[in-house]
Amino acid sequence: MHISEGVLSPTILGIGAAVAVAGIAIGLRQMREDRIMETGILSAAFFLGSLIHVPVGFGSAHLLLCGLLGVMLGWAAFPAIFAALLLQAILLQFGGLTTLGVNTATMGGAAVCAFYIFEFLRKIRPGHLKFAAFCGGFAGVAIAALLTSLALAFTNEGFVAAAGALLLAHVPVMIAEGLITAVTVSFIARVRPQMLPIQILNSKGSIAPNW
Repeated sequence: MHISEGVLSPTILGIGAAVAVAGIAIGLRQMREDRIMETGILSAAFFLGSLIHVPVGFGSAHLLLCGLLGVMLGWAAFPAIFAALLLQAILLQFGGLTTLGVNTATMGGAAVCAFYIFEFLRKIRPGHLKFAAFCGGFAGVAIAALLTSLALAFTNEGFVAAAGALLLAHVPVMIAEGLITAVTVSFIARVRPQMLPIQILNSKGSIAPNW
């Protein structure tokens, strides 16, 4: 899902950088001090997720976990993803420094969308936490793949076919991350509900009974 250097046009790089800066600023503003450690842990999980590859046909696609970060952190997922992508670019040569803004924008934007999808489904179906979490994890990968595909398609028409292949290749990853997010959120809701977004906690700081 990382876009390498030398692929995108300067216009797309500029738009991506602007979106990334705005997202990071909002994320830092909304990040609570008591959740900095959790944000760091999830950022590390995102960093390691790229090392886990899912076989797809003759190739493979790696996990993203941007949906999980979005569900768990909301807008704070933006700076968490930026930090992980920066380290990946420097240490592992995943992506690159010039495309850091675009990669942050696509994955951070997808994470935020996953958060709002999770919140919406949680509110309209309060007894189905796992379903809402699955949809959030699934949507995180789907939206990231879509945004990455659009970045490629708007750079050059020759990338349209590659963009479509990118979406198809990540369908198994969407399902896998939906399941990972559902299991993770369900487990945390039982053992440490304070790690979940504050909106889903009741006045006593615990998960509502019908969850």
